[in-house]
Amino acid sequence: MMRLSGTALLAGLLALATAASAEPRHGLSLFGDLKYPANFQHFDYVNPDAPKGGSVKYYALGTFDTLNPFTLKGQAAAGAGMQFDTLMVSAADEPASEYGLVAESAEVAPDKTWVIYTIRPEARFNDGSKITTDDVIWTFDTLKAKGHPRYRLYYADVLKAEKVGERGVKFTFKDGENRELPSIVGEMPVLSKAYWEKAGFDKTTLDAPFGSGAYKIQSIDAGRSITYQRVANYWAKDLPVNRGRNNFDTIRYDYYRDQSIALEAFKAGQYDIRVENVAKNWAIGYDSPALTAGLIKKDEIANQLPQGMQGFGFNTRPGHPFADPRVRDALTYLFDFEWANKNLFFGAYTRSHSFFSNSELAASGMPSADELKILEPLKGQIPDEAFGKAYEPPATDGSGNMRDNLRIALKLFAEAGWSVKNGKMVNAKGEDFHFEFLLNQPEFERVVLPFAQNLGRIGITMKVRTVDPAQYENRLREFDFDMAVVAMGESLSPGNEQRDYWTSASADEPGSRNATGLKSKAIDGLVDLIINAPDRDSLVTRTHALDRVLTWSHIVIPNWYLSHFRVASWDKFARPKVSPPYGLDLDSWWIVPQRAQAVEAKKPEVEKK
Repeated sequence: MMRLSGTALLAGLLALATAASAEPRHGLSLFGDLKYPANFQHFDYVNPDAPKGGSVKYYALGTFDTLNPFTLKGQAAAGAGMQFDTLMVSAADEPASEYGLVAESAEVAPDKTWVIYTIRPEARFNDGSKITTDDVIWTFDTLKAKGHPRYRLYYADVLKAEKVGERGVKFTFKDGENRELPSIVGEMPVLSKAYWEKAGFDKTTLDAPFGSGAYKIQSIDAGRSITYQRVANYWAKDLPVNRGRNNFDTIRYDYYRDQSIALEAFKAGQYDIRVENVAKNWAIGYDSPALTAGLIKKDEIANQLPQGMQGFGFNTRPGHPFADPRVRDALTYLFDFEWANKNLFFGAYTRSHSFFSNSELAASGMPSADELKILEPLKGQIPDEAFGKAYEPPATDGSGNMRDNLRIALKLFAEAGWSVKNGKMVNAKGEDFHFEFLLNQPEFERVVLPFAQNLGRIGITMKVRTVDPAQYENRLREFDFDMAVVAMGESLSPGNEQRDYWTSASADEPGSRNATGLKSKAIDGLVDLIINAPDRDSLVTRTHALDRVLTWSHIVIPNWYLSHFRVASWDKFARPKVSPPYGLDLDSWWIVPQRAQAVEAKKPEVEKK
């Protein structure tokens, strides 16, 4: 929640893509020149004079049992990653750029086959020890060998890391085709070799590790809450990338069983800031004496982030009933988004039609000549529809009358060998069609239960099972579900992370983001094309081609998206006048003592009402 911009989603490419020779640079960018010069003082979307002090409380769901966020083992505590500085930091007002943090500069080879990061001489871990090139090299080797499986995919084309000179680390790449790799490496956190070798990197632990970031762990109540304290002598507090940020003295996360309980806790003043994802909650859920008294603020903060895809994800692996794309297509006709948007969401949402919604990366209309050059060699391996108009999900008039959609769904089921007999959808063997929809939020039941009713009209049984967040996370990690709500976030510069979403290599890798189990050599090749795109135009074209194939593969029932953040907060905060277009930077907010005192003074008053 602290940095919704997500450096993994905003990875950049080298600004001097056509430079004749390598030279150290203070930042990296995808689209040409960097916005901020080498001598910049702070980002434009912060208040450089923001006062420090006070405490902020957030919420988390479920529980936690480890303070190590870098492995697949255990449930990592909320905020655990903010203890560890990265080589570079992304700017939330540029679509894909990074500026030096642990590294003072980056030098990229003219042929893009290596990058050298130079470590700042003043860089320190929070115990006062220097951050060295050995720490950087050890971190890379360890994340790739023992870290979460996604690191192996993310760093697949990074061959080695080695020391160069006194403070340089050279990362050598498989080839110069993947122009994103310099920035991919720049996102890497830097861990203490001495600490983790002694503590055991691949173990779960509730011993507070020491990092190099602006915050360290102050206290934990195992599984229930965790509190971070701002490091008073933080080595990087005056760097331009940090000025005006990290303003709270302490940051605490309290854990709640589910969203309903968490919302009631917020209205009771148990925590301070909440990013709302449920339209009904935003419309009427915050009604309370505190809201009426003006103690709670509701802000809609616009953004320009690509919205990716949220959808009802089909598990297409063996043992689940969704192997046939005609079946998946048929089920898509039975989700009535227009009715749900009107009756459940207060008309708040736009229907998703792309895996890159709200951006130029989304396919539209008929494929261009350049797109067809990519798609035509794949005929017979990809859906025929990918050569026609861009995908649009089935729609209704919102009245709840779905006769036309039901008729189409039954036709598709018949083509796939299913028919309705004695009120049940059965196949040639007489086996009935049934599956389980796995949820971790009771609030979502009101969305999927009408879907279940529509399925029941053609003889399909869908059982809705809501489990606690920890169990949900474990089941998704092991792909132990039939259908679940899945989300694939995207940036303006898709690259290496696409391997974790779509490729055959990630389909059976526990913990990968390929939740649907997609396996296709054609899609594997399209992902490689995106990663190796030589320029922006080709990246857009190749992403359009991938989007067409993904959408027509029917791996999800598309849901919806917003183009703004919904943020509720107790009225004791101030935020910069400028909001970054590509993220919600809560780190740049600060507490106004007079407001905080007024809120605390009025709380007993509203609690009586």
